[in-house]
Amino acid sequence: MKNLLKAGLLRVPAVRSLSDARNELLAQRDALSSDLDACRNQLAAQGREVASPFYYYHSCFDAQAVIRRHAVPGLRPHPRYLTNYLGVLIDPKFFPSILNGRAGQIEPVPIPANWHADIAEWAAALRAVDLAPGGFTMVELGCGWGCWMNNTGVAARRTGRAVHLIGIEGDEGHIGFAREACEANGFRPAEITLHHGIAAATPGTALFPRQGEPGSSWGLEPIFGATAAQREHAARSGRYDALPMIPLQDVAAQHARIDLLHIDIQGGEADLVTACLPLLSRKFAYLLIGTHSRAIEGKLFEVLLDAGWRLEIERPCRLHVIEGVPSTYVDGVQGWRNPTLLA
Repeated sequence: MKNLLKAGLLRVPAVRSLSDARNELLAQRDALSSDLDACRNQLAAQGREVASPFYYYHSCFDAQAVIRRHAVPGLRPHPRYLTNYLGVLIDPKFFPSILNGRAGQIEPVPIPANWHADIAEWAAALRAVDLAPGGFTMVELGCGWGCWMNNTGVAARRTGRAVHLIGIEGDEGHIGFAREACEANGFRPAEITLHHGIAAATPGTALFPRQGEPGSSWGLEPIFGATAAQREHAARSGRYDALPMIPLQDVAAQHARIDLLHIDIQGGEADLVTACLPLLSRKFAYLLIGTHSRAIEGKLFEVLLDAGWRLEIERPCRLHVIEGVPSTYVDGVQGWRNPTLLA
């Protein structure tokens, strides 16, 4: 389970308590274990070696070499934080059910995966850093604790690049986590922009579920374009916050170029990309997209290939078929290069 959880890699449904979150994760772990056992049995029957499913990606560059090249030698553990292989400090309170007890540890290179991402996602994120021609500016939609803000920001800073890290997040507690994580990893306030709201193509108001304990749920989904009646009902229930929908155009307005856009917004990826395609093609050099269904993956193929984007790395989502209906249990990954900005 620790190799599969992330905001968007292993989806954690909205729950009411940390205990419920743990039960949900254990249920998903059991399902994954069952699937892994079936794969092992099939491979053993064929006399073949068992390998992690996260080795099964498609790429036009050496993904593992990119990941290994960014490894920081001689890291020292920090008693308060988990330290990953890039030297990024992560407070275990961000994922208490997964990271409790891991403070003071140093993670190895995440091949084929670690607790929140696999080869495909790590490689795509660091590929965007490598391709950035000067400084490095990135936007993370649904940033949570600032996972990819910190990972790519630390990697870019280590290469001597000036960085600007931008995050949009609907959960107030997670915005606090992102601010803490950026501070712990040495980013100055001028290098960080955090928006408390919901990433969208157009302005408006969205309703976002409240959770009592930050870090207990990472798969919360907004209700877009809430009407006045919906907002009033949500206010009375006390279960939702009315948040601004933040247009991607407004986020990018102050920047001539964005080197990486990380999108993991619980199923709204294809709709956002389609609605913002002219802006993306004009200003965004690389897209890293967490996909939540095969239908979304197919739509992204259609839209981005037709617009001239180049698919550089891809791992499809993993799913179960339950009573004839596909159900995603590990999100997919797509990394897209904009040849207009990255010839």
